[in-house]
Amino acid sequence: MRVLGVETSCDDTAVAIYDTEVGLLAHRLFSQVDIHADFGGVVPELASRDHICKITPLVTQVLKAAQCEYSDLEGIAYTAGPGLIGALLVGATFARSLAWSLQCPAVAVHHHEAHLLAPMLETQHNLTFPYLALLVSGGHTMLVKVICVGNYQVLGETLDDAAGEAFDKTAKLLGLGYPGGPALAKLAEQGNAGHYDFPHPMTDRPGLDFSFSGLKTAVSNAWHQSDKKEQTRADIAYAFQQAAVNTLVIKCRRALIQSEMKRFVVAGGVGANQALRVALTDLGREMAVKMIYPRPEFCTDNGAMVAYTGSCYLQRGVRTGLAIKVDPRWSLRDLREG
Repeated sequence: MRVLGVETSCDDTAVAIYDTEVGLLAHRLFSQVDIHADFGGVVPELASRDHICKITPLVTQVLKAAQCEYSDLEGIAYTAGPGLIGALLVGATFARSLAWSLQCPAVAVHHHEAHLLAPMLETQHNLTFPYLALLVSGGHTMLVKVICVGNYQVLGETLDDAAGEAFDKTAKLLGLGYPGGPALAKLAEQGNAGHYDFPHPMTDRPGLDFSFSGLKTAVSNAWHQSDKKEQTRADIAYAFQQAAVNTLVIKCRRALIQSEMKRFVVAGGVGANQALRVALTDLGREMAVKMIYPRPEFCTDNGAMVAYTGSCYLQRGVRTGLAIKVDPRWSLRDLREG
């Protein structure tokens, strides 16, 4: 089955074509970073407008790259939530209308589920169900036991800011611009250990839930009370990143012990952070757990993961009706096949 995937949940317009016999044929993405940089974060209205402008040209490009015609498509998958409601509606309206015009089936995809299944795009991982996953991005931080497609057990999630959001807000506080996560990670490389010691939120109590608001507040207090020199900025960035990474690793260790899983997937944009990857790789070596990291292009939002996830459901005969519906707060806990 040849499936077109459409992803417009936030500030990336992404499309891909996945063939269930051949694999990923092509994928394209347009990032809106430059559009939102002056505002220090994503402006929902601007995001929606740009999705409208970019989605059709991107589909044309991906069809050409895959050497396909519209008539070759046998299914359309699109992200229906969670995300920004305006952005979601652009992708859903386009995808559902295209499916109707081609008289082919369409299916709504859960954004978190697509991230959790993204490593299935790369056969070299030899990944099989079940496995444990850390989904860590700008909007989400959760530990999930992936039992099979459509069957997920959320073991823990953030109670406030997601890890990626904490990275971005800390970067903005330090004057690093947007997107802040990669800039902060780069600045942290110049920082020195021992100058600041930030808290590891919720690690002194049982459970697998996360909270990063206290860490963000501690960093803010330290910055405002500092001399604000460049080395101080780097030292704070280093200490923040260490605290965030250590917090994630502590929770991952607990989840591995609790679940007894020996396969662990790191999904989401923050999964590309090198300090986190090094720490989790060490954890995997220590606990004899296979650590799996999708390529960076499959960590961040992309159309390939949506096309793959959609193909899994479409092959089972799951279809989404003609009504165009999205859910900006769609919880993975509420996901039900069909």
